Amino acid sequence: MNQYNNKIEKLLADHEVFLSRKNEPVEETNGLFIRYKNPVVTAAHTPVIWRYDLNDETNPYLMERIGMNAAMNSGAIKWNGKYILVVRVEGADRKSFFAVAESPNGIDNFRFWDYPVTMPDTEDPATNIYDMRLTAHEDGWIYGIFCAERLDPNAPVGDLSSATATAGIARTKDLKTWERLPDLKTKSQQRNVVLHPEFVNGKYALYTRPQDGFIDAGSGGGIGWALVDDMTHAVIKEEKIIDHRYYHTIKEVKNGEGPHPIKTAKGWLHLAHGVRGCAAGLRYVLYMYMTSLEDPTKLIASPAGYFMAPVGEERFGDVSNVLFSNGWIADEDGTVFIYYASSDTRMHVATSTVDKLVDYCMNTPEDGFTTSASVETLKKQIEKNLSLLANK
Repeated sequence: MNQYNNKIEKLLADHEVFLSRKNEPVEETNGLFIRYKNPVVTAAHTPVIWRYDLNDETNPYLMERIGMNAAMNSGAIKWNGKYILVVRVEGADRKSFFAVAESPNGIDNFRFWDYPVTMPDTEDPATNIYDMRLTAHEDGWIYGIFCAERLDPNAPVGDLSSATATAGIARTKDLKTWERLPDLKTKSQQRNVVLHPEFVNGKYALYTRPQDGFIDAGSGGGIGWALVDDMTHAVIKEEKIIDHRYYHTIKEVKNGEGPHPIKTAKGWLHLAHGVRGCAAGLRYVLYMYMTSLEDPTKLIASPAGYFMAPVGEERFGDVSNVLFSNGWIADEDGTVFIYYASSDTRMHVATSTVDKLVDYCMNTPEDGFTTSASVETLKKQIEKNLSLLANK
């Protein structure tokens, strides 16, 4: 018994050392954001009491009984002075669930709460739920909108891979007790739905991503916008595409809103993901755009290309060559904590500022959609810089 207790004590002590390690910034290279050396949340961050049965009678070999495969695609919010992630944790059984991890500084020392989120089911229970976007709305509730996945009832007999995606909706006041609301009703499947933090014309506003199938966007034109009367019975009657997909760009296959936008003096600041096909499969990158304060459906800035793409170890994991973000936090001093997952495996953080991100959006050239246009844009910058250097 003493030997068994010693093993438990070592297991807990080693985990504490792992959780407590300090995260260091990686040298800034592009003037826009700073990456950090270590992922902020991984499967290894999940509590020992989740993974191990600590009873010597029922687990004499002290084995992991409930394996954790990944920690990814986390919603984010500043709550009671803590940096909170509502993490998509995926078990070894391939089922995802939500769990809250908090940090005192947003960079390291993320620790999960003892229990995962108990998310009530609807009358049609989902097999899998994941990728929650968090919005503290001006109506006083914190809303979580997430993907609810079910087996396609119209799939051929024996086809166990065809699925449907709907937007699940829940709300809370304390991040512990969640009220499940009916799923969003739309004409199409929806996997990336985000609630705007303010009322627009007295209605709730949603960023959507209409798609024909579970994976393929099909005729879905990009990131949409819709107004609904009541989040407790949310029905989309009309959608307008505000950020389109384009051929031979980072978002030609599909794109989707990340977290809800940040309000700035010059407009709403958006973070999104774009997907294109390549020989290695689908490549996911992050990009940014801005919309008008007066009319949030009006695009006012759209920098060409990606804002962040996977580098180094970020390129490898369960689904390689993927960056995905559905959570960021704008702090009171203007610092922005960008939480992003790499390759459906682990969570990272990058930091920037509101001023830098707005400058990036407003002053980075837009995509001209052809090689010739790209070359002309580049030539203008070269000419400007050669002139400046010649006059020094």
